[in-house]
Amino acid sequence: MTRRTNRRKPGVTRRGFLKALPSAAAPLFVRGSALGKAGGVAASERITVGVIGTGNQGTAHARGLVGMGEAQVVAVCDPFRHKREAAKRVVESAYARARTAGTFKGCAACNDFRDLLGRPDIDAVFIASPEHWHALHSIAAAKAGKDVYCEKALATTIAEGQAMVRAVRRYGRVFQVGTQQRSSGQFRLACELARNGYLGKLHTIKVGDPRGWPGPKVETRPVPEGFDYDLWLGPAPWKPYFPQRVVNLKGWMLTYDYTVGFLSGWGQHEIDIAQWGAGTDHTGPVSVEGRGVVPTEGLNDTAILWHTEHTYANGLRLIFTSDNENPHGIRLEGTEGWVFVNRSGMRADPPSLLKVRPGAADVRLYHSSDHRRDFLNCVKTRRDPVCPVEAGHHTYVICNLSDVAIRLGRKLRWDPARQRFVNDDEANRMLSRAMRPPWRL
Repeated sequence: MTRRTNRRKPGVTRRGFLKALPSAAAPLFVRGSALGKAGGVAASERITVGVIGTGNQGTAHARGLVGMGEAQVVAVCDPFRHKREAAKRVVESAYARARTAGTFKGCAACNDFRDLLGRPDIDAVFIASPEHWHALHSIAAAKAGKDVYCEKALATTIAEGQAMVRAVRRYGRVFQVGTQQRSSGQFRLACELARNGYLGKLHTIKVGDPRGWPGPKVETRPVPEGFDYDLWLGPAPWKPYFPQRVVNLKGWMLTYDYTVGFLSGWGQHEIDIAQWGAGTDHTGPVSVEGRGVVPTEGLNDTAILWHTEHTYANGLRLIFTSDNENPHGIRLEGTEGWVFVNRSGMRADPPSLLKVRPGAADVRLYHSSDHRRDFLNCVKTRRDPVCPVEAGHHTYVICNLSDVAIRLGRKLRWDPARQRFVNDDEANRMLSRAMRPPWRL
């Protein structure tokens, strides 16, 4: 096994530290699971994990990791006191029942992510904070020597995604984007059919995602006790507290201060598969145009209905719409047939495509059947996981290009190598956003 790298004292590994303990300090009885017996994982090889953001998704990650013997959740973080304390209880009660507890000594709960990242005993972090925090949390984690599993959407702007790629590579970290569909067999098969010519020449990909909805009228409320609202806002513009602002589907996930809406919140899932099927993880389109409905009143101010079209240098067209136009999923169309895939399964024309299984001579895509476990395995081996940071970034670029085209209302040319709009200063100003001091990339 390749030893994990982290910010520890030179020459000191966890295994070496344990071996150096005097015999008098050793316990009289050590559970077999702590020694790696009976299918357990030795404590010296267990990956210690912190979770940043303990809403539904972050708590689900924490709960899921408890059942994986190769990982141990030791800290959770959230500016909501009740959320972090609830996640701490979930972890500790789950370990109390689990056979994977091993040397578990409790789960810390903190308000500020910098306290979690400052712990030298944490190897990796799962980031499930709101999207406007993803870049800063991920970059800080990379600088602190932590490997990162980051939920989608990857970022809020293209400049943030670029900075994340640079930080991950500069500090040599493993980074998994939380687009879990790459770890599902039907999505991998659909992409292999497209990549190996079973559809003929791929010419069109149609992506449909759930539409958004208008938000409520904002009415200021007092900040509740136990909630660090200033830290929750972080780099986003200061706005008065409103309860729905700080919840996901009803608030921040459709609010432009924190995201580009369902264009990325759902779009990163489906466009990720479109990119995988097209073999364009390393690049993107050369032009984009689109239209959409953006509410002008109420909390939500991102596109709730949309139609965008992206053209690649080889002529491939990616048509990305809300689900009032294309059904939720990905349809890969070639000259000899098509395949449609979503979380419910696959359809194809001709139907015989569903019986095809790529052979040894075909392109075989990275095989993962569990997104979290794939990340943990890569923390050990130091290889890139099924959805590395570059793939996530290029997918997010398409989501963000869609938003810019809708807001400017005109066709735009894009240089995927330079990652800038061609001869368009107005559009290029939308590649980044000012951050509220003291936060910066």
